[in-house]
Amino acid sequence: MRYFLHLAYNGTNYCGWQIQPHSPSVQETINTVLSKLLGEKIDITGAGRTDSGVHASCYYAHFDSEKNISLKDLKYKLNRMLPNDIVIYSVFPVSDSLHARFSAVSRTYTYTITTIKNPFAIETEYYFPTELNIDSMNKAAEQLIGEQDFTSFSKLHTDVNNNICTVTKAEWVSVDNKLIFTISANRFLRNMVRSIVGTLIDVGKGKTSIEDFSKILASKNRQNAGQSIPACGLSLCNIEYPQI
Repeated sequence: MRYFLHLAYNGTNYCGWQIQPHSPSVQETINTVLSKLLGEKIDITGAGRTDSGVHASCYYAHFDSEKNISLKDLKYKLNRMLPNDIVIYSVFPVSDSLHARFSAVSRTYTYTITTIKNPFAIETEYYFPTELNIDSMNKAAEQLIGEQDFTSFSKLHTDVNNNICTVTKAEWVSVDNKLIFTISANRFLRNMVRSIVGTLIDVGKGKTSIEDFSKILASKNRQNAGQSIPACGLSLCNIEYPQI
């Protein structure tokens, strides 16, 4: 029987979602607790990687077990045993064909910049007091929409077959003292959102023109793009499946 976990986590204390040697990961932390509760070795499969320090306010993972599981009790016990920076919202049965990673049709990330120093938000927002031109940033972000090669915004030497992604939304909004960037796509590359945001910040500062941003995207050269900004402001906030 296949089960889905709907969860969230603050990624500050983790090397990312995926298990890494000698560093704590979200995946390994849940594996350990779930295996102990079910009395069998469980290896959960997540919706995708998140890098070190990146958060997820909405995340899905699946695991298989033939045991008779009380889902209400399992959720309760998981939340009792997991650290406070990981929460399980629900555990529910799904079709054996539903895959947490490969069945997902869309993912959405947000990146939050704060212009006001806030010591209580240093783990979830990026403090950037410099004034930015949000209109120019949005005009540049429009160039991201559609199916394109995003090599210019990808970490080099990753284990993927291609760097083609289909972006359906890329937009900045100003809320109080925050600038929030929302981007949705069928898939994301390693470091893609953070390097896009870093390059859009250069546009907002007037360092990079909208035309230059288009050229950077078309160049398929990571060295032409801006710096990858800190992980703290990045959060995976939605994953869509056709069967959920």
